[in-house]
Amino acid sequence: MRAIAKSRDRAAFSSLFGYFAPRIKTYLMQSGVGQERAEDLVQETMVMAWRKAALYQPEKAAVSTWLFQIARNKLIDHLRRYKYPEIDFDEHSSDLVADEDAETPTLAGQIGERVSVAVRRLTQAQREVIELSFYEELSHSQIAERLALPLGTVKSRIRIAFDLLRKELGTFE
Repeated sequence: MRAIAKSRDRAAFSSLFGYFAPRIKTYLMQSGVGQERAEDLVQETMVMAWRKAALYQPEKAAVSTWLFQIARNKLIDHLRRYKYPEIDFDEHSSDLVADEDAETPTLAGQIGERVSVAVRRLTQAQREVIELSFYEELSHSQIAERLALPLGTVKSRIRIAFDLLRKELGTFE
């Protein structure tokens, strides 16, 4: 890992990949992921290891522990995406035709404005994680990576922000 972190040593990475990739793939497949998706997740894991090699701290964990944690996080991200699959709007748009005399959705605009005002009242740190989570649709681990924060900190900020938003917004009646 030191050689990869310091000088982007491709031979060291190749050796690391050759040793750990099959083990990570086996772990992922035992976790219920199909072979093709497991191979994709292994690739994502090893790319992350290449990019983040400088962040590896040998005094905190073995290389195997670090790599399997990355793989576990990639698996969790995949399962979250699978749990809430994206819907192709174009496929269903013909079913969503409004009457010609339908009024403009003023209530939706009013609710949107209330939410915007409430979000602006959050602290910068809380607003940042909420915007990344909902507007950019990043997972908690992706937010943690982008902001260079521990995952627990991101989750705490989101939870506190939601509590504040609930108090601020109440119910929409």
